[in-house]
Parts: sequence; C-alpha cells; structure tokens
Amino acid sequence: MALTREFKNTVAARAQRDPRFREALFTDALNAYFSGDTAVGKTILRDLVNATIGFEELAATLKKPSKSLHRMLAPRGNPSTENFFSIVCALQKKAHVKLHVTAKAS
Repeated sequence: MALTREFKNTVAARAQRDPRFREALFTDALNAYFSGDTAVGKTILRDLVNATIGFEELAATLKKPSKSLHRMLAPRGNPSTENFFSIVCALQKKAHVKLHVTAKAS
C-alpha cells in the first residue's frame, strides 16, 4: 500500500522536531538496508533526506546532481557503496545523529 502525502508530511514534521524520532528512522533505514530489504531502507532514507537536509542541499554537499540522488534512493535505485555511505555521512551530520554498528550473534 502506498503512503499518502499526508502521512509523509506527518513523518517529516515529526522528524524535524524530534531528535529521537530522527535517530529511530535512521536506525530503521540502515537495519532494513543491511538485512536485505534495500527498497524499504532507501524509502526511509529518502524520507529522512526530505525531512532534514533536502535533496538540493545534499546534492551541493556531495557535489552530485539532485536527480541522481533521487534515482539512487528510488525503490529500484542502486547507489554505489561510496555514494550510499556519502549520503549516510551527510545525513548523520545534518540530522545530528551518530550511528554505531553492533553485531548480534544469531
């Protein structure tokens, strides 16, 4: 089911005002991405970009065209590892979130 514009606006507004929510979104995005659900991970990252830095500022920061960044984070987008982690790094700085990776034994 597609998310409505109203829901996306609600998520963006909350991410802008609530640092813990931003951190949770970021964590969920990377957990989804690294567990193989890349489409969900990219969707959440795209929402986080829209709620924090915006694609134009992200493009200027990374010196990449905004359209390319949109395509990278589209459901069928395929960002290189370098581009993916550049986006993550820029988001960490703008969202004031510092992520740490921990491993769990299964």
